[in-house]
Amino acid sequence: MSSATPESTGSPTTLYGGQAGRRVTVRDLAAAKARGEKWPMLTAYDAMTARVFDQAGVPVLLVGDSAAMVVYGYDSTVPVTVGDLLPLTAAVVRGSSRALVVADLPFGSYQSSPAQALESAARFMKEAGAHAVKLEGGRRVLPQVETLVSAGVPVMAHLGLTPQSVNTMGGYRVQGRGESGEELMADAKDLERAGAFAVVLECVPADLAERVTTSLSIPTIGIGAGPATDAQVLVWQDLMGLTPHPAKFVKQYANLAEDLDHAARAFATEVATGAFPAPEHTYS
Repeated sequence: MSSATPESTGSPTTLYGGQAGRRVTVRDLAAAKARGEKWPMLTAYDAMTARVFDQAGVPVLLVGDSAAMVVYGYDSTVPVTVGDLLPLTAAVVRGSSRALVVADLPFGSYQSSPAQALESAARFMKEAGAHAVKLEGGRRVLPQVETLVSAGVPVMAHLGLTPQSVNTMGGYRVQGRGESGEELMADAKDLERAGAFAVVLECVPADLAERVTTSLSIPTIGIGAGPATDAQVLVWQDLMGLTPHPAKFVKQYANLAEDLDHAARAFATEVATGAFPAPEHTYS
């Protein structure tokens, strides 16, 4: 494993490993697309984790509605609210200094109208300090995207498997096979024209993701979409080994569940036997 620091892995202009000094912006993401540079995005939900990922050089942090599952314990993303995500977003902003922080607009906070979308997005930007928002859907949310962008809110789009619509999709299934792939392509182009600065492609065939990526001037961010997208995103608990049954597209880079279990058992045993606290942990 490389021991390189963000300052030593790339030039000041690169997204991953570029030098700190200011926040990454949507213009930086566009420039990376033009250079053909690939970059990582991770979820974050608290200040301490955000600080670690920020110092590691990760240029974009997503406060995902996946917090519904990994923070709040729900079995889908649907129940989480704006009120639930605002303090998490604020914590990630406070814990980072370089990363662009994107906040998910949760289910029910933008679907009814462009005005509702703007009200929700404004709260994330004014109250939590988010730098952009993400919303799910294609042509049906174009009015929302256009309204947000015209109001000065950067919008990250999300196509393919859209977890907020899992109940209408019949479960967590690969999207975009056959004729539906052309619909996804059309949605992606419409979202770009509406002003979205990037689009997440979740659980779509790799060849479709590659075609979408080459057809757009804005970055694509893959999650279960193969290697050809401009960026890749994972829920951090998945890649760190905290998720019991991760999806096929997840690569586990650590086993924190095992480490936490060992540490908790060691602490509990030492407390039970009187070995902790030892003299060196005690004030006189």
